[in-house]
Amino acid sequence: MRNRPRSKRFSGYGRNWSSHRKRSRNLLLFVVMIPVIMAGSCLYQWGGMLWDGVGLELSVRFYNGVLNVYMPGFMSTQKEGGNGIYKDVTASVYPAIGANETLLWYESQTEDLADYENLAAQENASAQKMIAENENAKENSGNNSDTPKMDESLEAGEKEDEKEDIACADGKKKTINRKKLQDFDYLLQHFYQVDNTTTIGSDKLDAEKLLSYDLTVDTQVDGPQILIYHTHSQEGYRDSVEGDPSTTVVGVGDYLTELLEKKGYTVLHDTGTYDLPDRDRAYSTAAPYIEQILEENPSIQVVIDLHRDGVGDDVRLVTEQNGKKMAKIMFFNGLSHTTAMGDIPYLKNPYIEDNLAMSLQMQVAAAEYYPDLTRKIYLKGYRFNMHFCPKSMLVEVGAQTNTVEEAMNSMEPLADLLDKVLSGNNN
Repeated sequence: MRNRPRSKRFSGYGRNWSSHRKRSRNLLLFVVMIPVIMAGSCLYQWGGMLWDGVGLELSVRFYNGVLNVYMPGFMSTQKEGGNGIYKDVTASVYPAIGANETLLWYESQTEDLADYENLAAQENASAQKMIAENENAKENSGNNSDTPKMDESLEAGEKEDEKEDIACADGKKKTINRKKLQDFDYLLQHFYQVDNTTTIGSDKLDAEKLLSYDLTVDTQVDGPQILIYHTHSQEGYRDSVEGDPSTTVVGVGDYLTELLEKKGYTVLHDTGTYDLPDRDRAYSTAAPYIEQILEENPSIQVVIDLHRDGVGDDVRLVTEQNGKKMAKIMFFNGLSHTTAMGDIPYLKNPYIEDNLAMSLQMQVAAAEYYPDLTRKIYLKGYRFNMHFCPKSMLVEVGAQTNTVEEAMNSMEPLADLLDKVLSGNNN
């Protein structure tokens, strides 16, 4: 008789013990997962510093995986553009994730500026209005680095405004008033477009200093002096032929190579494909290959990443030079600095100032010899693989609305401008 009640008590105790054990296990699991999540957070924060984009990508996938498995209630079912980063609920529960989300797609972004280009007409109207105002309007314009709009370089209104600054010297070359360029507001307004992801100050945009940089190339070295490659080799033009790379930006690179070699330079044209199958990871994919090329060819002194921009279908980036219709060119710089985060520690570029000197000297030479050929220099917050070489350039040649012929034609003045800057004959 005693065994029966004892059995009941034991059975009840067993059920209580089972419940207690489950709670203890959950508590233990939660306690154990705290350091795991903290470790994931550290990897999230510092993984990119240890192994640039690859380490960061792995740490983020690990962190998201842990949260998704062990704390699914905290995870949103939506991801950010296929890059594996959860948002919304996660960002609210873990502010560090929300604050650092922008760091995770630093080099997975394309130069998709279509929204900005569609505002070109509006910007023209603004430029015309600016002309009618007096010089005090300059003080009110300030640093427009937070304005997410893309102007055309030397728009009609701006050209009128610059009549006093550009005087005809010999019937061909026009002279830029370089003293005027020392005015930071003037320089920024007339020569740059700053993306809303970043900011820049007069300490980095010192025209006098940037224009004094010696960018000459030693052509007596044994091996190539210039590398041309294409992060986005699949970019084509309005009449490009599918499957024919000669009608894409790669073919444009072939022509630029030919023109530069005629001027006495030795050029290595890398036609590798880095934007297939994943265009969004093209910069990260290209990086080790470009680094290897530079290691194998220490004679290379200039690196040019040749692109084609993407704009609205109604935008035509066309100019006429020497009687030929040409696609407009845009020089592009990454600053490794965002408005939200400041300097990006794992995207260090020791050559930002050199990069800025290269694009500004090219832009000024273009204004002198080929007015209206270039759009404004575009400044963005990330790095775009411009940290491998001091004389690095990212060049956008027209857009998808241009023809292949227009893009090819624009290589002629571009080759001439490169020769003037790299030979020191642009003064």
